[in-house]
Amino acid sequence: MEFREWGLPWPGEEVAHEAEVAGASAFCSGEFADRDAYVGACEMASATRSARVGTAVAYAFTRAPWAHAAAVRQLARRAPGRIFLGLGAGTRRMNRDWFSVPFDPVLARMEELVGAIRAFLLADDGERVRFAGRFYAVDAHIRAPVMGALDVPILLGAFHRGMLAVAGRCADGVVGHGLFTDRYWCECVDARLDAAARSCGRDPASLLRWGWLITAIDDEDPERARRDARRMIAFYLTVKSYDALAQLHGWEREVGAIRECFANGDVDAMAAAVPDDMLEAIAICGTQREAAAMLASRRHLPTLVFASPPGFLVSERRRRAYARGAVALLGKT
Repeated sequence: MEFREWGLPWPGEEVAHEAEVAGASAFCSGEFADRDAYVGACEMASATRSARVGTAVAYAFTRAPWAHAAAVRQLARRAPGRIFLGLGAGTRRMNRDWFSVPFDPVLARMEELVGAIRAFLLADDGERVRFAGRFYAVDAHIRAPVMGALDVPILLGAFHRGMLAVAGRCADGVVGHGLFTDRYWCECVDARLDAAARSCGRDPASLLRWGWLITAIDDEDPERARRDARRMIAFYLTVKSYDALAQLHGWEREVGAIRECFANGDVDAMAAAVPDDMLEAIAICGTQREAAAMLASRRHLPTLVFASPPGFLVSERRRRAYARGAVALLGKT
């Protein structure tokens, strides 16, 4: 195993306290139709004492650069020295149909956004904020003494070669997806990050490599835990954006079956279509002992692992129980 630190997606204040005591070094917030990443990060900042807190990820293009930067500055006053910013592009359809914002060309737009956010964050008191790009142009003279340079790690949620290259060129690191296997980390993520960093004179070793790990532990009902993990994997794989993973591992036929079940509305069959080798390559699940063995078998994990309870058709109560299971396991590691 290569991970050195562990954390959780925001599990609520009570579980977060237990996790901090057990050694969790970070908590992250995401967003969807019913969740805002920065509101979640604010809750985390207020409820924790020492762990890093931040977005993993906030949708990048739904906010102007100043909005991202202003939210980060306010969070940094609540939790100084503990904030990180994770940005994700989302899908083309989400940006077009949900957010009603431009998306293409996504790679160039993301690279500029990182630069524009940094222009706001690194500006000192009374300093003019300037950034000139194709998609973002900023010329803001903020006279009030409210700024002060703020160096906050900016990470990108990256799956494909293009976004991994953007992260290697301009970001502080990546937040890897919960689908990432050891092989995907090694052959696709690290290789692309390192090459992109070297191409512009950056040290690849300086890049943060964080990521999610689907984690479902239940000593009383380990089969339910495995089923929930399979459902989560299957739900992710209904999205064609993740076909590169299936192609790398030769899982095209299995993914085709998953998508057929999903189209028919049969979520149980969808979960059952996830084969054992896929489950074992992606998740840790079952009893504490089984999950520990699966974790020990992993040879190429991110340096900071966010143990992510399944969320697809899983109640909040059960998600908290899975979070506690992760705390019990990782707190001993």
